[in-house]
Parts: sequence; structure tokens; C-alpha cells
Amino acid sequence: MRAFLILMPAILFAQAPPPTQPARPKPGAAAAKSQAAKPAATAPALTTDDDKTIYALGLSMYRSLQRFDLSPAEVEIIKRALTDSVARKPAVDLAEWGPKIQPLAVIRGAVVAAREKTAGQAYLQKAAAEPGAVKTESGLVYRELTPGSGPSPKDTDTVKVQYRGTLVDGTEFDSSYRRNQPAQVPLNGVIPCWREGVQKMKVGGKAKLVCPASLAYGDRGNPAIPGGATLIFEVELLDAAAAAPAAAVPPVSAAPATPPVH
Repeated sequence: MRAFLILMPAILFAQAPPPTQPARPKPGAAAAKSQAAKPAATAPALTTDDDKTIYALGLSMYRSLQRFDLSPAEVEIIKRALTDSVARKPAVDLAEWGPKIQPLAVIRGAVVAAREKTAGQAYLQKAAAEPGAVKTESGLVYRELTPGSGPSPKDTDTVKVQYRGTLVDGTEFDSSYRRNQPAQVPLNGVIPCWREGVQKMKVGGKAKLVCPASLAYGDRGNPAIPGGATLIFEVELLDAAAAAPAAAVPPVSAAPATPPVH
């Protein structure tokens, strides 16, 4: 499935808009009135499990395309490419244009990362000025929300947490609360921001971690997180232990990284 999503942009971008059709004569007044009276097409309802799964496929496709920073006009090209593919009438040769996709992704990704870093720097400065916030040497901004009374974990411990992750614009990209299931992760296997920040907490406490991209997913990002993005986590430390069964650790391949596995 992961490989399929990686290839999806190549399939889509290999298609271009179909050749321009000759202009059709404008309808007469009666025909125009008749056309105007027709109700606008509505999106299909998500009534079955298959409908919802196909919709989820569209969401996954969008995640894989985020690095391209598509304009509304370019999204229309994507839609046309899908239509052409279904009709088996591609307007361009995939063998010729497919190799151009990755270079475009690199160029567009750099633009996205630069924009995210600018927005993130402004947010980090604002977060560091909040009462009780501490900015560490690494660049992490840590603020205790609820004090804990238990022990603080070590970087070799496995912690049990509830958490919510958002971008600086408030977009939620991950939440154990939404899944209604706490996560268990080894601190030596998570992103640097978590490794540092969670060790400052005590069991039973809650904290806010504001993580610059250098302590999170860098300029590359991942399918749910733009490159260069500053991330905001609210973390509730439920428990810490020296070891945990391997089955309790989420897979590294989880997306976006559940929780933020490095």
C-alpha cells in the first residue's frame, strides 16, 4: 500500500489536460434557460463501507501530493488525468514525463519547506514568550500545563502517553485521543523533540512541546506533515517503564508516525 501511494503521483502527473475541444455554438435563450434550471451535480453520499474506503483512498492520494503544493488549476489537471486514465486515453507519454516528477517534487518541496520554516519561526517566538515556557538549547519550547507527581522517564524507558499533534495553523495531523487509545513508545525511538521534552515531564503531568523542524521531520516531512513544519504536541504522560513488550511499540512505518517515531 505504501509503495502504491508513492507511485500514485507519478501516475497522475503523467497525464495532462485533453486536447482543447473546438468551441461549441452558444445555446439559444430557451436552451440556456433549460440548462440553468438543471440542479447542480452533488457529490456522491458516503453510504457504504466501500464508499468510505474509496474516500479514504482520495485522502491518502492528497497526502502523497502535498509536497507538490498544487494550485487549484493544477488540482483540476489531476482530476482530468484520472478521467483520462479511466478512459485509457492519456494525453502524454508516461515514459517520457514520468521521470520529471521527482525533480518537480524536490523543487516544490523546497518552496513548501521555506514557507513552513518562516511560519514556524514566528510561532516559536510567540510560544517561547508564553508564561511558564522554556526554550532549550536545542530549540524546543517546553511548557508545563499540568504538573505530575510521579517519576520522570529516562531516554531508555518506554512511556505510555496520550497526545495530540497539530501544525502551526491548527491542523490536527495525529491524536491518540481521537483513536481513544494511549500509545506506548520507547523514548530512544521517537523524534528528538519528544525524546527531550517527555524526559522533562513527570508521570501524571501534561505538557506542551513546540518542536522546530530540526527536532521533528526536517525539510522532508512525511505524508501527513509538510517539510520544514514546526509541530505542536500536547502530551499527557500516563506511565513510564524500563521495558515493554515489543508488540506494544507502534511500527516505524505508521503514518504520520503514531506516535512520532523518528
